[in-house]
Amino acid sequence: MKIESSKYRGLYRYKISEPFGNFYIFDDYVISEINEGVHFNWELAEIVIEQVYDYFGSRDIKLSYISNRIHSYSLHPQDWLRFYQERHQLEAFAIVAYNKIGLMNVILEKLFSQTRIRKFRNLDVAIEWVSEIKIQDQEHSA
Repeated sequence: MKIESSKYRGLYRYKISEPFGNFYIFDDYVISEINEGVHFNWELAEIVIEQVYDYFGSRDIKLSYISNRIHSYSLHPQDWLRFYQERHQLEAFAIVAYNKIGLMNVILEKLFSQTRIRKFRNLDVAIEWVSEIKIQDQEHSA
């Protein structure tokens, strides 16, 4: 389910459109939709990360990331190591995959991620999960 054709269409705060995909910024999470056939690597991720920081006006933010894999594309799971080496943070990482291959790729990404990561077949459930994590983290820090 694409964001633009879902019930979330008018709910995002800002949309980042790049030749390699679209990224939707909500209050507590970012949803990506990478284009078909793209090789999503660290250089492309860094472009989006900087735009998210610019939007919030700070590098001191902690969001969740939802990868809405509506298209087939490739990535290097090891690039997650670079993400953490650069001192970026995530509260949670949700992967929404609509086929078995996409769900199997999650196993590789779990090896390199340093945050909570979970796979889903449904965008609604992924959004519920990251929203619940945000609430739990706020309760634990209060």
